[in-house]
Amino acid sequence: MNIAVFCSANNNIDSNYFRAAEELGRWIGENGHTLVYGGANSGLMECIGKAVHEAGGRTIGVIPRILEEGRRVSDYVDVEIPCEDLTDRKALIMERSDEFYALPGGIGTIDEIFTVAASASIGYHHKKVTLINVEGFWDSLIALLDDLLKKDMLRGSLSDYIEVKTIDELKK
Repeated sequence: MNIAVFCSANNNIDSNYFRAAEELGRWIGENGHTLVYGGANSGLMECIGKAVHEAGGRTIGVIPRILEEGRRVSDYVDVEIPCEDLTDRKALIMERSDEFYALPGGIGTIDEIFTVAASASIGYHHKKVTLINVEGFWDSLIALLDDLLKKDMLRGSLSDYIEVKTIDELKK
């Protein structure tokens, strides 16, 4: 199975997020899955790529030209798919992935979550995004989504597009 993981490329973040990325990466690799991700050489991206690689898994990095030109591509990328920009990256990741997980991240990660969820909401695919809620990281986003649901701003049920799990729940 090809599993997309959206996550932060920042290095100066809580160490618990790195532990979660390592654990998720080991689980992906040990279970023979392939990681599809941004392929950067920093933050949680580098961490999960390394963990998958060390656990015997395969990694596919979808790399925008600007990262490649800046030599910010991880050494743990087994297959590199070049692309022009972040819009291309999201489309390629969606096309090549069977499941989507989101570890803690910033604007880029939130953009990826909502792109996958919005695409599902209008029928482009029937895949969910699973938010890996490390120490309540996604609680405020979940509260916002619950509020949108209460105001009838979302089609169907939120659980049709987005679910929330811990790493332990995911591994069951």
